[in-house]
Amino acid sequence: MKIVSIKIKNYRVFENIEIKNIPAFCVMIGANGTGKSTLFDIFGFLRDALKNNIRQALQIRGGFNEVVTRGKQNEDIEIELKFRMEILSTERLVTYVLVVGQHRQKPIIKREILRYKRGEYGSPFHFLDFQHGQGYAIKNEEDFKSDEELEREEQQLESADILALKGLGQFQRFKAANAFRSLIENWHVSDFHISDARGSKDALYAEHLSPTGDNMAVVAQYIYQEHPEVFEEILKRMQARVPGVSKVEAKNTEDGRLILKFQDQAFKDPFIDRYVSDGTMKMFAYLILLFDPKPHPLLCVEEPENQLYPSLLQKLAEEFASYAHRGGQVFVSTHSPYFLNAVPLDSIFWLIKDQGITKIQKATDSETLINLVEAGDLPGYLWNQGWFEGVAP
Repeated sequence: MKIVSIKIKNYRVFENIEIKNIPAFCVMIGANGTGKSTLFDIFGFLRDALKNNIRQALQIRGGFNEVVTRGKQNEDIEIELKFRMEILSTERLVTYVLVVGQHRQKPIIKREILRYKRGEYGSPFHFLDFQHGQGYAIKNEEDFKSDEELEREEQQLESADILALKGLGQFQRFKAANAFRSLIENWHVSDFHISDARGSKDALYAEHLSPTGDNMAVVAQYIYQEHPEVFEEILKRMQARVPGVSKVEAKNTEDGRLILKFQDQAFKDPFIDRYVSDGTMKMFAYLILLFDPKPHPLLCVEEPENQLYPSLLQKLAEEFASYAHRGGQVFVSTHSPYFLNAVPLDSIFWLIKDQGITKIQKATDSETLINLVEAGDLPGYLWNQGWFEGVAP
């Protein structure tokens, strides 16, 4: 599955934006406050809404009136995602629409739609359509020949602030809903903290790196034990990226906890992670994430350049691009020209804030930028020199 376009209306600084033709590796740049974090928060908002409900997802962010665009408190928040996915071995362009508003000062889902076209022509069918907690889903998405043969299953949700996707997406008979729910549940929005990743941890079970990275030692041990060939690849990449590192282990402590130890080839004894540099810890975390044996369909990573040497950033950009090439999708925000130098121009979008409202442009919409890159200039240097600012498409 791959997201190909996003429309957002009245979500914080995004009064009305549309991002089209999103590549598998997508890099967002822009000044502080232009909305890079807000864009990633859209994914976090949907994940939180699916896990709990719309009311709680909004409350985490300060409530409806804090999330809705300033001056638009009487309007709705609208999110539309278009993504490509396979349904019964056939690729479909699926659209998910979510409209959130208020009723008697309480947040509700005014409309939730999941639709796609089965054929090349005609209008897309609504395979899930709910309003104010009531609606239907189609059970025979791929098995009907005419509208009369559609099998609708009417449903009444417990509350108008619950996603229909949350319940119906659990069932295989609702194919598009099931697939999209799985996409949301399995995407990773990174909020990595070096301090959380350090130190001994309870020896629990975990297969995937958490958003904060606080279970890194546990996941490293899991991959080492269950997927040794993957761990060897991670270690090989680590050795290539961080000179001196020859071995990484997740070791049990006497009190039954786990701690990461890094072996430097110049020293006889390994270092526990508290004595390892922030950059080494962060690079190891990204490699754990990027070489997950069951990769996430979507990764969102903010400012990966923090704590990393500039010389590592080009290699890290290449790792993200390789992950996208293997079938995942990656969204990255960055301020680093070194990182940007390793990114294709077609992958770069930049955000501009005008009178409190953000607009998004794609780098390849500018002939000037295309010509400069074709002449040998690198995107990061052009960004650093201000060429992206004020360039008209």
